[in-house]
Amino acid sequence: MTEDQDALDLAADWADISQGLRKDLGQQLHSQWIKPIQLGSFCKDTGTLDLFLPTEFSANWVADRFADRLSLAWKIARPDVRHVRISVLPGRRQMPELRLGGGNGTARRPANDAAPQGRDGPLPGSAADDFGAIGPGSINGPIGLDPSLTFTTFVTGTANVLACNAAQRMAAVETPQFSPLYLKAATGQGKTHLLHAIGHAYLAAHPRARIFYCSAERFMVEFVQALRQNQMIEFKARLRGFDLLLVDDIQFIIGKASAQEELLYTIDALLAEGKRLIFAADRAPQALDGVEQRLLSRLSMGLVADIQPADIDLRRSILEHRLARFTPANVPADVIEFLARTINRNVRELVGGLNKLIAYAQLTGQAVSLQLAEEQLTDILSANRRRITIDEIQRTVCQFYRVDRTEMASKRRARAVVRPRQVAMYLAKVLTPRSYPEIGRKFGGRDHSTVIHAVRLIEDLRTRDADMDGDVRSLLRQLES
Repeated sequence: MTEDQDALDLAADWADISQGLRKDLGQQLHSQWIKPIQLGSFCKDTGTLDLFLPTEFSANWVADRFADRLSLAWKIARPDVRHVRISVLPGRRQMPELRLGGGNGTARRPANDAAPQGRDGPLPGSAADDFGAIGPGSINGPIGLDPSLTFTTFVTGTANVLACNAAQRMAAVETPQFSPLYLKAATGQGKTHLLHAIGHAYLAAHPRARIFYCSAERFMVEFVQALRQNQMIEFKARLRGFDLLLVDDIQFIIGKASAQEELLYTIDALLAEGKRLIFAADRAPQALDGVEQRLLSRLSMGLVADIQPADIDLRRSILEHRLARFTPANVPADVIEFLARTINRNVRELVGGLNKLIAYAQLTGQAVSLQLAEEQLTDILSANRRRITIDEIQRTVCQFYRVDRTEMASKRRARAVVRPRQVAMYLAKVLTPRSYPEIGRKFGGRDHSTVIHAVRLIEDLRTRDADMDGDVRSLLRQLES
């Protein structure tokens, strides 16, 4: 009877949590990822609650994007839930071909991958694996660092090289010239990857070191629990006993006066002992509203290193590095180029798009192609695309090649007219969500087969003709700027 009541209580709590997530995430995201979750067993001894999803891909996706949110929601609803473990429903077939080399796939994989987001390979585990818990006995236990998120797997470019170099200095044997290090980047640009990489490199250089890694939200949860249980002395002693402090998403500590004060005193104590501190946030310290001025000064007293949005070259490199980790996976170069150009908001979405595309192809037995990418990544592509119109493309191409705008719809077959028209058709397919028939109608009512021929021809010419490739690249820069 007690077990039945416990199950009913869990179900009631999950109904409340699910409803709250639906309001936060919106109906579409909730229906696709949260609604399929099934409650598993709850172990009172370990405080671990199992949540199951029907496929490995959906479990990976939810674990990477929503693990922290689910864990925090359950902790608020039921304080006895200390860990949330997200996995595939027992009995469901695993997909070994989606596994990635170079890691055991047991922890969350943040943004700059070569690091796997899928938030955005197998991305699974539990929210409890994402941080080094402050609870009793945890100092000597695992600290939750993802083994695949190292400096070796961090792809660098002009957008992130300063932050990467600064992170490597913080992990080196030599005492760094600055502390703390504050990594500032928008969502999905790689700051969490660098936190994990610092932890791995520091442990390699200092094998007996004690490391604390968590998000600011988790810091808040542990702080409140210690406060409620009258364990603040133990909490402070454990926290200040670490050699390296890594705190992610520090913006979430906004407005929590008591927690801010404790963090301030912890920073002062660790800095006085020569310990190393690294913080990460989506905004600069001065932009953290509701944070006490003394804490702001501590956060910005070392080095504030920006990670800028990845440019097209870095996005290509990340996709190629990521692709090398899939076995097997045949993704044509034009698909990589298409994803790199189109998914430009953040690296997490970029890698997540590639993950989803490859997973869909493998699960359905289809070949990866531009058409498949456009069909399966509609939401991601539409969110990233600037609304470039076919009219805008035609106008830009005509100015570039110095032809009259009316030639886009004319029947003339002169080479000086045909080639610009074909380039415009190609760009219309690459830069807009329009179908072949729709594009044909915008070019004087031409048949869809004419558009397909133009697209394939320009694709082929770009591989053989450096001048044509240069023209297309120049036009892409103009249209995307």
